[in-house]
Amino acid sequence: MARFEPYSQNGGTVVGIAGDDFAVIASDTRLSEDYSIHSRNSTKIHELTDSMVLGSAGFHGDVLTLLKQIRARLKMYKYNHNETMSAPSAAQMLSTMLYSHRFFPYYTYNVLAGIDEHGKGCVYGYDPVGNYERESCRAAGSASSLLQPLLDNQISKKNQQNPDETPLTKERVVSLLKDVFTGAGERDIYTGDGVDICVITAEGVSHEFFPLRRD
Repeated sequence: MARFEPYSQNGGTVVGIAGDDFAVIASDTRLSEDYSIHSRNSTKIHELTDSMVLGSAGFHGDVLTLLKQIRARLKMYKYNHNETMSAPSAAQMLSTMLYSHRFFPYYTYNVLAGIDEHGKGCVYGYDPVGNYERESCRAAGSASSLLQPLLDNQISKKNQQNPDETPLTKERVVSLLKDVFTGAGERDIYTGDGVDICVITAEGVSHEFFPLRRD
């Protein structure tokens, strides 16, 4: 008898880091299943507005469905209120959307990054059924267990003696993301090929691509 398998694991890793007046979110570009690579150019970060980006890894079909629903709600909000939804409001909306599917959850690992109404960088991490928290850094996806302890140490300054409290710069964050994804590509077969790095500021969103190993 054939088993009903509604989900597939397509891998991938997403990392978000918040700064004083910016946020950076990055993902690898490998789309795979088991030991097969479907695409080497499939980013997992998606621009929602000029100041907000969603990173989503996991089952690619659920990612596309969730993204379609989010964009529809953002468009309805803009038409009804004649303004773009803020990042904190979108974070709450995404939580509600995930919770509404709690009995058949979206198989996605989500990180939302953007600029809040005060001009500060913000990053939100989620569990599959909508519980969320604003954080300074968050890793999600297949290599999250490898990357989160490093981010806690280097970004949140946890488990350090006499930590350097100098505010993070965009250049420092981008450099750190290149390093952590290079390390993840060595240990996680579902993370690789390249990193799409997205820097979000009040002026808008910019992208940078960094190559990873392709085997």
